Amino acid sequence: MAPPLAFSKEQYSNREKPMSDEMNTATKAKPQKKKKKKKGTVTTVIFVVILIIGLSVLLYPTVSDYINSLHSSRAIVQYDAYVEKMSDEEYEAYMSQAEQYNEELRELSFPFVEAETQLHSQYASALNVDGTSLIGYVSIPSIGVEIPVYHGTSDAVLNSAAGHLEGSSLPIGGESRHAVISAHRGLPSAKLFTDLDKVSVGDLFYVTVLNQTLTYEVDQILIVEPTQMEALAVTEGKDYVTLQTCTPYGINTHRLLVRGHRVETEEGGDVHVHADAYQVPVYIIIPAIAIPTLIIVLILMIISTLGRSKYARYDEEISLDTFRADEQRAAKRAEKKLAKKKKNKEQNEE
Repeated sequence: MAPPLAFSKEQYSNREKPMSDEMNTATKAKPQKKKKKKKGTVTTVIFVVILIIGLSVLLYPTVSDYINSLHSSRAIVQYDAYVEKMSDEEYEAYMSQAEQYNEELRELSFPFVEAETQLHSQYASALNVDGTSLIGYVSIPSIGVEIPVYHGTSDAVLNSAAGHLEGSSLPIGGESRHAVISAHRGLPSAKLFTDLDKVSVGDLFYVTVLNQTLTYEVDQILIVEPTQMEALAVTEGKDYVTLQTCTPYGINTHRLLVRGHRVETEEGGDVHVHADAYQVPVYIIIPAIAIPTLIIVLILMIISTLGRSKYARYDEEISLDTFRADEQRAAKRAEKKLAKKKKNKEQNEE
């Protein structure tokens, strides 16, 4: 009879080799699956980040303009409430101070240059009823705009509202007066005078200061160089207000001047701008379409990712079952081979 050591060594060799190959194959396959899964996760994260950034860029103008509109509306409401609480004496004092400033302004040879140095203190305090430098507000129904008007045209003012051009008459009306109200166009954060080029001759706009609303009818539209100030000068006996902004859109090398002359304000007329007074702009329609689309894409991407994870786990389970089945088949083949050798040996011995 053959020594047990030779038999055990042969058995160990026959059984271990297929098992070792299967285990090595499985060991090599598992890291590849983890690496592939990790790569898919990173790709998903990058895609989501890009989607969020794109959505933020798309929504910024609309959301910012909406917030700015709320801020402007709140400022106007607070201004009206403050003015309503004023006494007749306070009202007369503010109007008298503004009239005096306009008269002193007319005595200057170059008001747009000299006013800042000679009359600035009077200007800063005139019509500053609530301490915020808010003069009043302008309403342009034809383009759906109603925004506050502050003293001066600094960046801080023009980034969110309209500014009164220092050196022009304060907008309280009267003969030989010419007030200039300036605002930006094309800002991503606020609409302001973006659509001022759509105003036509004959359109009306309104300027509210303290408790009076003055009505102006557009009679002249000009495009001039930034240094051409002649069109903003006072005309004897006329009551003008000019709305000013930059043009062409996005280039801003010139100035668009929309001038209106004073007309009678209709009694009981509603001069405030309502949301249904104009067509919904494109910059609101585009996000309204794009946002649901992006959300649907994100949902489909998440579902697809979860599906791939599920199938990956399923494939891994199948691989493990295959490994175990191969191991069992290898063990059976080894046992059959061993039994066959044992039988042959027994027959030879006989």
